[in-house]
Amino acid sequence: MSKFFYKGRIEKKPKHESYGFNTKQAKKLGTEVNPLQLIVNSDEKKAEVEAQLQQHQVVATITVNPEAEENLVELETLINKPKTTVFEKTPNRNDPCSCGSGKKYKKCCGK
Repeated sequence: MSKFFYKGRIEKKPKHESYGFNTKQAKKLGTEVNPLQLIVNSDEKKAEVEAQLQQHQVVATITVNPEAEENLVELETLINKPKTTVFEKTPNRNDPCSCGSGKKYKKCCGK
């Protein structure tokens, strides 16, 4: 049959992809499936980190090694997520100005 008259796929897709199964799903960091890997230098620091983990409901594997460098980067990035900033909507041209002058926005701050 000519390729100009064929209206379908030549090779079939695997069944698991055709039903919408996500084969490349990323696991969320800090859960039981994918815990954080943290390294601390002392038992006191381990107790502090465990308190932070309970407060933020995060799961981690903590290794105490006095000779290794502390590695708490994953915990800090998970706790200190940037928040979305929301700006006030700029008024329309004929709305009263937000500076309080009583004039329309187009005659006051909109110039």
